[in-house]
Amino acid sequence: MLQIIVAVICLVASIPAMLRWLRVAQREHYIPDSTSLFAYRWWVSSPVNILLALVGCAGIVVSARFSVAALGSAVVAIVGPVGLSLRGVSSPLIWTRRLKTLAVVSVSIETIIVIVGILFGHGSTAGAVIDIGSCAIVDLGSYILAPLEHRLSNVYIRDAKDRLAKVSPTVIAITGSYGKTSTKLYTAHLLSGCFRTQASPASFNNRAGLSRAINEQLLDSTEIFVAEMGTYGQGEIRDMCSWMRPEISAITAIGPVHLERMKSEERILQAKSEITETASTVVLQVDDLRLAGLANYLESNGKRVIRCSSKKSSSADEAGSVDSDSLQLSEQRTDEPTDVLVDVRVIRDASTGLISVYIGHEIIASELRLEAHPSNTACAVGLALAAGCPNETISKQLPTLPSPPHRLTKVKENGHPTILDDTYNSNPAGCMAALRLLKEEECDGSRVLVTPGMVELGNRSRQENESFARAAAVVADVVLIVGRTNRRYLSNGISQAAKQPKVLFFTRRDQAVNWVRDNLTAKDVVLYENDLPDHYP
Repeated sequence: MLQIIVAVICLVASIPAMLRWLRVAQREHYIPDSTSLFAYRWWVSSPVNILLALVGCAGIVVSARFSVAALGSAVVAIVGPVGLSLRGVSSPLIWTRRLKTLAVVSVSIETIIVIVGILFGHGSTAGAVIDIGSCAIVDLGSYILAPLEHRLSNVYIRDAKDRLAKVSPTVIAITGSYGKTSTKLYTAHLLSGCFRTQASPASFNNRAGLSRAINEQLLDSTEIFVAEMGTYGQGEIRDMCSWMRPEISAITAIGPVHLERMKSEERILQAKSEITETASTVVLQVDDLRLAGLANYLESNGKRVIRCSSKKSSSADEAGSVDSDSLQLSEQRTDEPTDVLVDVRVIRDASTGLISVYIGHEIIASELRLEAHPSNTACAVGLALAAGCPNETISKQLPTLPSPPHRLTKVKENGHPTILDDTYNSNPAGCMAALRLLKEEECDGSRVLVTPGMVELGNRSRQENESFARAAAVVADVVLIVGRTNRRYLSNGISQAAKQPKVLFFTRRDQAVNWVRDNLTAKDVVLYENDLPDHYP
């Protein structure tokens, strides 16, 4: 009887833990194993959580002989991991149909485990297991439901396919390890000068998001639809292209973003290259030798390829490189390039910061003062060319390129510090570009960096975050490190730099924002680099 009582208590105690891990599963797109990965991060994130995890595991082991020991695991499930809230703030729990289904399945699995445990005389141990292992149970539920969710989503996919057939726009698809959202925005702006153009909203870049955007927002008058496509693995972009059928596609960059999931940049390239399969015209950023090689391969197979560059030479060996100790970037000047292998060049002058745009050997815009990244701008110009937009229209639209929100956006209000908002960026190249802007920004006070570092870099997390921190130490007078995810790597990187800025640690971003508000003035400049939602430790 005692075992049954303890088992029931453990089952009830698992509810708070289940809510926490359901929130993580929702934020991580219900990918099986992602919840367990985040659980590990949380349990090892602090001494308190490590201690709680040990107590919880001890409860499982000892409960085999003493049933009441399982109550220790129940207490751990209620209070831990410390710092991961039930509902969340920046990544709140939203009770969608899919989440409710996963909750029912997960609770059912827990109940079955407890019942089987009771029947075999180990009810208390079974209760302790579900308390500590609720993250794995949520992952198991996601795995079980994946085929069902895929079939259910097919209804919306069929509707979206029919909607595209009815409206019949030219579909342009854009992917890349980074830069795809900015390129999408720039492309839509350039094309709006001569076509009725729509772009997929915000970060609606997966199967569900794109089908929803098409079903709910695609206008009958749309001539060109610009779609951003993201992926966490091979096959996802191919699936989206199978029903969207893009005629023009682009890859903006290949880098270590999502390396944690895809394990190598070669696999990232393979996954991104799926976007070229249905397209007759492909736009590629060929400063990367891998994309230059892909361009040659696609061209040899009969596709039209538009090569884009942000360097004077298309040779990756001659492209600019970053020295994290001096933060020097070898940028090219705006004298006319001579490399005929590149169709579009967008070059930022190193001394003035002004941008010039070339199509072939023709300069269509010069000395533009744009916040736009040259590489993304080059891809957007290439896509506009591919769609048939005249050079004159592109030239007319370029000076008014919009700034993507939270991507190196400058905000200046009277009486407050100058803010460089780069909170939607989390890739090594973008972080270095942001530091460069922080260095160049006029400042009579302190230069301040607020960052949690970069994530999803797999086995390069330490290397990339330490390199970023070393470069930041050269530029920033004060560095505010947010969260525990990359605290050790960032601290190590700063300690290796010749110049040592003041370093402050904060658990949450709002605490760092409050420090900025209370301690800085209009003389200071603050770079907010990346922002992790609060399901990260």
